Amino acid sequence: MSEPGGPDDQGGGAPQQPSYPYPQQQYPQQQYPHWQYPQWQPSMPPKKTSPAAVALVTGSVVVVVMMVLAFLAWGYPGFLRKPAANASGGWFTTSPTARTTLVSPTPAETPTVRVPPSGDRAPMPKRTTPLANPVTCSFTPDSGTPAPKKATPPPDGPAPSAGTVPVRIATSAGDIGLTLDRALAPCTVVNFLSLAKQGFYDGTSCHRLSVVTGLRMLQCGDPVGDGTGGPGYTIKDETFPELTYGRGVLAMATTAEPDSGGSQFFLVFGEAQIPPSYTVFGSIDDAGLAVLDKVAAGGVDPAAQGIGDGSGPPKIPVTFIGITTP
Repeated sequence: MSEPGGPDDQGGGAPQQPSYPYPQQQYPQQQYPHWQYPQWQPSMPPKKTSPAAVALVTGSVVVVVMMVLAFLAWGYPGFLRKPAANASGGWFTTSPTARTTLVSPTPAETPTVRVPPSGDRAPMPKRTTPLANPVTCSFTPDSGTPAPKKATPPPDGPAPSAGTVPVRIATSAGDIGLTLDRALAPCTVVNFLSLAKQGFYDGTSCHRLSVVTGLRMLQCGDPVGDGTGGPGYTIKDETFPELTYGRGVLAMATTAEPDSGGSQFFLVFGEAQIPPSYTVFGSIDDAGLAVLDKVAAGGVDPAAQGIGDGSGPPKIPVTFIGITTP
């Protein structure tokens, strides 16, 4: 068999006689009677591919596919691997120091936000069994969480578990009024008031807006600004099975580990289909919900890096100017 384009591949014409530098010798040719021709031989069947060759080719393809999947899984955040670094939420991140809420049930590319009417708020959760009054609070140093703006933790000891505290947050997007509820989470209320009075939140920005179906909230309180920071200590969870989340609820953000809250919290302006793993410690007033609705309508900034679940920094910045407490 000749190679394509080789000397025998001349379009079917008679092969050309090569030229030689010396006269060509004449050889006697055997003569056959005109009715005799060389005996016809059947063509040979094509050689079968050996099982070893098939196994080798198949194995090579499998290895290549596995290498590609491994690259996508571990080298491309958001495909199979949970993104680290921007650990403000979604699939509990690989960073144990990141403060998270939960991933939205259905990631959305550019979701349309339905802004509920101002009166369409969720009922606040209540404890079926009231806490003892007072309770004893404790705060644990946390050297693993970035704390460029370290705060002094409240002193360990008793805290009241009855009554409410009004708080007003002045932000670049408008004022947000909160009502902290000691009956829900007395130690968390003590912690928030302590941080606010130290000016810990002043100048910080809300780093994560989620407007996807199943999780509509704004997350704030990180001095680093990417979801990894805290005050340098942690507080204990104050959760209970009856906890629910919805429009108007104020709750603490945590890592995947228990008792890992610090300074980050989230403000819910719509549905939030998450388990009762996040301490609820207050509610948001109507004026604050109107501010959140405006920020939500602006959407997530597509130029800013998110975590792959449809959430990320809001297009309308929300920077804390100051917090007024009693």
